[in-house]
Amino acid sequence: MDLIYALAVGGLFAIGIFQVLRRNAIRSIIGFILLANAVNLFLLSIGAYDGLQAAYTTSEQIRADALPQALILTAIVISMGGTAFTLALLNIIAIRYRTADLDELEGLKH
Repeated sequence: MDLIYALAVGGLFAIGIFQVLRRNAIRSIIGFILLANAVNLFLLSIGAYDGLQAAYTTSEQIRADALPQALILTAIVISMGGTAFTLALLNIIAIRYRTADLDELEGLKH
């Protein structure tokens, strides 16, 4: 199961990087979203629990680490803020230049 999980995280990273390197702004934003999700899955796998017993029980021996969960929650909030910012920039570019292709933008080169 760990191999499948690692392949899924690696695949998300690869697809996200491939989309970020495209010249279309919409695909680049989708790539950033995929990269953020891959980071969240990676953080979740770092703090994974072996699953033999319940994470939060009355037993003193078994406790789940709350730090990866807090990091993932923070990463989700930050990635949603970054996504909203990039979508707002894309909206301004689409209204002003009527395209999502980054090669066709003329006013940004000066």
